Amino acid sequence: MIGLEIKKVSFSYFNGMVLDNISLIINAGERVGLLGPNGSGKSTLLKLASGILKPKYGKIMLGESNLSRLNRKMIARHIAVVPQQVNIPFAFSVEEVVALGRIPFLNPLTEESETDKKIMVEAMAMAGVINTRERKFDELSGGERQKVVIAMALAQQPELLLLDEPTVHLDINHQVQVLEMVRNLNTNNGITVIAAMHDLNLAAAYFNRLILLNKGTIVSDGEPATVLTAINIENVYRTRVRVEVNPLTRIPRVDIMTTSCSQ
Repeated sequence: MIGLEIKKVSFSYFNGMVLDNISLIINAGERVGLLGPNGSGKSTLLKLASGILKPKYGKIMLGESNLSRLNRKMIARHIAVVPQQVNIPFAFSVEEVVALGRIPFLNPLTEESETDKKIMVEAMAMAGVINTRERKFDELSGGERQKVVIAMALAQQPELLLLDEPTVHLDINHQVQVLEMVRNLNTNNGITVIAAMHDLNLAAAYFNRLILLNKGTIVSDGEPATVLTAINIENVYRTRVRVEVNPLTRIPRVDIMTTSCSQ
């Protein structure tokens, strides 16, 4: 398995710096949640980690390889990305969408082999969408679509899975289903997971390492109980909270109080 190392990385868009001298190591097999308010750099960090963006300064190492020196096909054989939203312009079936995950392993104009088809079936089974394989993607509910997109990512047989707010716009039932699946993929299949999350309580429940970002820098990095303190949350989100720890699970629970902090 391959780990990821981010070495003194900075990145800016035309309107200013988004990430400023970020350094961190994601070891193979970890399950990491990225936290922070809008504009803190979570999505940008995922795009850099996937090779979609290149750092302005610093470098990102995928194992022993500099990510910026790998082509898209090679990166896709190691890293799979589940974005916030996937638009499929045609009336593709679930199976056809999942088949897109095998593109990095196919030669141009060649069809899937029996091995490819077996991998696709396994991916759909792991994601819990095997029974919907013949249905049209655009006819599915939001939660079902998200599972199909994860199945497409699994068809890449990734060592590293990057998810950008995988529970956004989902009801609580599908949020739990998706995060249970992600946790199982990590614990049972050894896939390294990095996910940007907005819900602090879900992040605490499903990720054993959290990284809290604010204004392009790392505020805190560690176990949920270390990162999700009232002081950290109030300083970053500018919102008063109460943090309690479940005596059975030792997982922190964040409750929002009614009055915001003064600026």
